[in-house]
Amino acid sequence: MNLSYKPYFLEFKHPFGVSGNTRKETPTVFVKLQQDNFTGYGEACLPVYLGETLEASLDFLNQAKPVLMEASLKQPLEEILTAIDKLSDKNNAAKAGIDIALHDLYAKASNKACFQLLNIQKPGAQSTSFTIGIDSEEKMAQKIEEAKAYSVLKIKAGTADDKALIKTVRQLTDKPLYVDVNQGWKTKEYALKMIEWMTDKNVVLIEQPLPKELKREMKWLSERSPIPTFADESVKRLKDLEELDGAFQGINIKLMKCTGLNEAHKMILHCKRNKLKILLGCMAESSCGTSAMAQLMALGDFVDLDAPQLYLNDPFEGLSYQAGKIYLNNFSGIGVEPKTNLFKN
Repeated sequence: MNLSYKPYFLEFKHPFGVSGNTRKETPTVFVKLQQDNFTGYGEACLPVYLGETLEASLDFLNQAKPVLMEASLKQPLEEILTAIDKLSDKNNAAKAGIDIALHDLYAKASNKACFQLLNIQKPGAQSTSFTIGIDSEEKMAQKIEEAKAYSVLKIKAGTADDKALIKTVRQLTDKPLYVDVNQGWKTKEYALKMIEWMTDKNVVLIEQPLPKELKREMKWLSERSPIPTFADESVKRLKDLEELDGAFQGINIKLMKCTGLNEAHKMILHCKRNKLKILLGCMAESSCGTSAMAQLMALGDFVDLDAPQLYLNDPFEGLSYQAGKIYLNNFSGIGVEPKTNLFKN
């Protein structure tokens, strides 16, 4: 297999604020794998809070080249992924880029969509939440107006005054909310008071209210919370999920955290066996990464795959958005094609 890759900067329509930082763009690396007449595409998206740098990701992809040069479509897909995973105990996003490209390549070689390759039923149209980053009241109003087609909003919290933030949102809309704190509340007592205050605010779920290190405190909080709690930063891979011990009621699974579709599918099956709710999410990927995760939509309880709608320069054609719902196309593989000659030097 021939591996090539291209660094790229995805530009937000509006500055994107979360607890801890605000950014105008997100670095990503697009991956291309070729064998015979087939081409597979992947993405390694690198928002700052993931903790993985562009330089380290490019180094890992370069390290993976010899392994992939020896690989073949005749091999089991998981055998190649295992060899790639053994190269490093880090670089999850770069691993995800390779994993997505391999799934795309194998599905295209079989003339299948990726969900068929994974023996999953075809997802129908699915509603997705639309993310509203932390901003001024005026900008929040503008963003909520732009999201009028979406039936659920995801609100980034963890500010100095989240009550004022939620009150502002509630003055503008009565839509159901996912509240994503991004580890922004620092004590279990404060978190419980905030969640109790939100019980009559039409909040559907609370994502990562406490720092990931506070596992015991998070379990205490989840046992008392009147709103379901979902892990994000606390769970990257299957091993983290297996060690949760009741700390959350649900999980936000993201390809960039868990190394790609292969492990995401295993995590979903674990959640179903253990009665954990499943939120299929994304970092801030283009249509390449989100189209890959959308192949699993039939298995999720909640979907948060709006990232391509936040960007000005998405270089891929993939899933489509109509009236706040996601629709897969009829392409094989993960369902994407570059809009331009993206990989031309």
